Amino acid sequence: MAIPKYDDLFNPLLRALHELGGSASISETEDKVAEILTLSDDDLNEIHGGNRTKLSYRLAWARNYLKRYGLLENSARGVWSLTSLGNETKSVDKAEVNKKVKSLDLTVEVADEVTVKGKVSLKQIVWQDEMLEILRKLPPADFERLCQRILREAGFIEVVVTGRSGDGGIDGRGILRVGGFLSFRVIFQCKRYKASVTSQEVREFKGTMSGRADKGLLITTGSFTRDAKAEAARDGSPPIDLVNGQQLVEKMKELGLGVKVKTEEVVETDQGWFENL
Repeated sequence: MAIPKYDDLFNPLLRALHELGGSASISETEDKVAEILTLSDDDLNEIHGGNRTKLSYRLAWARNYLKRYGLLENSARGVWSLTSLGNETKSVDKAEVNKKVKSLDLTVEVADEVTVKGKVSLKQIVWQDEMLEILRKLPPADFERLCQRILREAGFIEVVVTGRSGDGGIDGRGILRVGGFLSFRVIFQCKRYKASVTSQEVREFKGTMSGRADKGLLITTGSFTRDAKAEAARDGSPPIDLVNGQQLVEKMKELGLGVKVKTEEVVETDQGWFENL
């Protein structure tokens, strides 16, 4: 089926968050909406026009519209959750949502390229696309060093890049310490993809792990097919965590790598301060 327009995703998105317990990461909501709509891998891999899939792009607008409507909120870590009103709301009238958001005071361009009013900045949606485009143009060695830096900033130690040494199909290794008591040997592989990583590539990566690590980490600037995700989670095989392009750039934002986050200064007078003079 064709990917629905952003406003046709309002109710599937609400249903997804309700079924996920009221909160979820962006990737979790995308997976759940895809499940609800029974989208095929071809549907999921359809590109919007830049570096982002149509589903990801249109869901970004759907999230922001429902946030402006008062049903959703998001944290600095990229977790979206239902508000108290959202918890009470199972479905919405898309015309009513559009009417309210369009009544706000900032003109923007939405996913279907129609100009409307609302306080959602287009830059809030597309900075991820710009970041992914930059990452995909990095030379392989630079991208591997970037992944090394990200892992170090995220708490890994002894992170070594090995990709250029032909080290059995891996790009690097490191150690993750948890709580000061536990440690896990991790090997990682970095793929500068625009398309999706397949289940075959996940299996091949698993084959490199035997006896070498406790966990694997597969990082891509693209996405993963449904079969690739299933293969990564398959019982009886080495555990692998998958990081797609959207998760990668959100982690870079969280760590303050390659981004400048600007906040608007709001100044208000404090009447009570003067009363205490």
